[in-house]
Amino acid sequence: MNAPLLVDAHHHLWDLSRRPQPWLDDPAVASIRRTFTPDDLHSTATRPIAGRRLHGTVVVQCIADVAETEDLLALADGEPLIQAVVGWADLTSPAIADVLDQLIAGPGGGYLSSLRHLVQGETDPNWLQRPDAERGLRAARDRGLRYDVLVRAHQLDQAIRLAERFPDLPQVLNHAGKPDIDRQDFADWERGTRQLAAHPHVVCKVSGLITEADHTHWTTADIRPVWEVLLSAFGPERLMFGSDWPVANLAGGWNRWAATVDELLTGWSESDIDALLVGTATAFYGLAPVTGEEDATARRS
Repeated sequence: MNAPLLVDAHHHLWDLSRRPQPWLDDPAVASIRRTFTPDDLHSTATRPIAGRRLHGTVVVQCIADVAETEDLLALADGEPLIQAVVGWADLTSPAIADVLDQLIAGPGGGYLSSLRHLVQGETDPNWLQRPDAERGLRAARDRGLRYDVLVRAHQLDQAIRLAERFPDLPQVLNHAGKPDIDRQDFADWERGTRQLAAHPHVVCKVSGLITEADHTHWTTADIRPVWEVLLSAFGPERLMFGSDWPVANLAGGWNRWAATVDELLTGWSESDIDALLVGTATAFYGLAPVTGEEDATARRS
């Protein structure tokens, strides 16, 4: 029987000739200030993890623009590698229900699985509890969508309150809540992460960690304390692998992160490896089951 393959539950794509990405104007990210396509990902993601090669992906929005989400949905409709889209729509808009209905009915709308807002950039410490944002979250929930939670470590209280107030909205913590790996300062992050993990409808992406470390000098030993907290708090059945490519290129890239995950999986059972690399993402995002090499072109159910 063929071994299950690998799902990358978090990556990005952008075409600068079609859709500007203003955040790329920051000199700190100059090395990724170019267009990235599915072909780039195909050619880059060559390193297996636990003997598994890339089978499918979840592409995630970058900017607060419905047009970008429309682009990603249309791209997913013609690209077998992409099996789900995490899009953006203005949760605070009175028209949010209509916008979501239009996205779902539009080209590739069946691939819209979740929404995300860059709460990490909001100064309001209660942004996720704003009445208008909660109205938008209810609209997403009522349409069978999930929610990708993007907060920094100091904003985990918002994520905890979100989990408490929306027990029927599946939620995934992006980038493990962005712990400060560079300074190895984990106390508050660990406390918040464990409180959030107490809510069984919340899962977590093991992604974006290397860009929270020293981009040039990080080692597996720097990542391991975060890995161990996540494993203890969520368990492998509620963790999913994500590359955060091409942002990961700022700190070593897809293959170096894959090699690190491979090392950290040493001693894991096959069932736990399967959960992290395939099962959790498949269940959360509603992807087509991954059963082996012969199913590599299967699409989202």
